[in-house]
Amino acid sequence: MQFFDYTPYFRAYETLAKTADAVFHRVQSEFPDEVKCQSKCADCCYALFDLTLVEALYINHHFNKKWSGIERLNRLDRANTADRRIHKLKRNAHRSHKDGASDVEILGQMALERVRCPLLNSDNQCDLYDHRPITCRLYGIPVASTGITHTCGLSGFEQGGKYPTVNIDKLHDQLLAISKRIARDVNTQYTGLWEMLVPVSMALLTDYDETYMGVPMAQVKKKDEGEVSHGG
Repeated sequence: MQFFDYTPYFRAYETLAKTADAVFHRVQSEFPDEVKCQSKCADCCYALFDLTLVEALYINHHFNKKWSGIERLNRLDRANTADRRIHKLKRNAHRSHKDGASDVEILGQMALERVRCPLLNSDNQCDLYDHRPITCRLYGIPVASTGITHTCGLSGFEQGGKYPTVNIDKLHDQLLAISKRIARDVNTQYTGLWEMLVPVSMALLTDYDETYMGVPMAQVKKKDEGEVSHGG
């Protein structure tokens, strides 16, 4: 049983996700020839990106709600394979940084790496499409982070062209704000919990229980005695 009710935070997250969907569809309607997204195009499902705490909790919740038994174990096995690959890539990136590579160089190199998402099924479709991360929802249209614009390599958007561009940093700040509220309201002992970023693979593999969330033992004892924790 989940020790904390994340419903209010998930609703706030879903509002952001709906906004992302609306932006994507607006750009798609204005630039139908440039946006190449279609069913079973899985280019975005190999991209490397991390999730904020609220996103990780959200996808973990729906993953465990949807699957159990052998189906769940098979997907966790895929997640474990992907996570080991991502760990090696991040370790190499850290070494490059220590050797003097700039953040821009490292991000550029990481953008070229491809790791299959554990939620991508054999039919080249997402097993949790309705609950996919915001990064996935915006893939295929121009986005900007730290002043650098990116878009899907399969799209028809031309470099240097003038197109509507989503500021990912602003969205990220909003996601962090929700994550910070979660960390505050669960009364975590880990001051940096709300800033943690993990790939989808780790979000699926993690047990977000009281220990992971850093809930004080006294609070856990109260819960065991019948008191219920509610988010707000």
